[in-house]
Amino acid sequence: MTTTREPDTEELVRRARKGDSSAANRLVVRHSARLRRMVAVRMDRRLVSRLDPSDVVQETLIEALRLLPDYLRDRPMPFYPWLRQIAWNRLVDLHRRHILSKRRSLDREVRLDLPLDEPSAYQLVELLLARESAPAARMLREELRYRVRKAIDRLSPEFREVLILRQIEQLSIEEIAAVLAVPQGTVKSRHFRALGQLRELLDESA
Repeated sequence: MTTTREPDTEELVRRARKGDSSAANRLVVRHSARLRRMVAVRMDRRLVSRLDPSDVVQETLIEALRLLPDYLRDRPMPFYPWLRQIAWNRLVDLHRRHILSKRRSLDREVRLDLPLDEPSAYQLVELLLARESAPAARMLREELRYRVRKAIDRLSPEFREVLILRQIEQLSIEEIAAVLAVPQGTVKSRHFRALGQLRELLDESA
């Protein structure tokens, strides 16, 4: 039985540029799961009780379809980092509206590098234990989960960001380079050093 190959992102981009509306819709929707994970990780915990990450994703997809012709014309960056930026802007707007608007502080800088949620902490634990034997890994998981969450907050901002982008959001090196506007070599170096610093912090807390 012959199976139909699902077109990749670049192929959908080419079709959409030629006016294929179906390709445009598929292009935007195919990344919805990645976007939801990003939103769930980045959304301020104070907003979770009021806003569902799925709603933010849906609004992002609608906005992306509206802006897609401009993207297809200019291609300023790879597709997913462009789509992610729309979601990021939406999160920043929600943070300003629901969190900062209730403060009297003159400081209106928005930071979304928040503490890791439980699923994210578990993902990093699995990464760190990938080379451990099964029995040792089982014994270490619960202990490491707490320590990982504490250690990640002690990383330098640039190391914490690249680690979350790579391991939690699961962006490629090329996508991270586009998001951070740095060379791919810089991304690789930061990621390697971030993992090293994280392990050192975990050793200190052992």
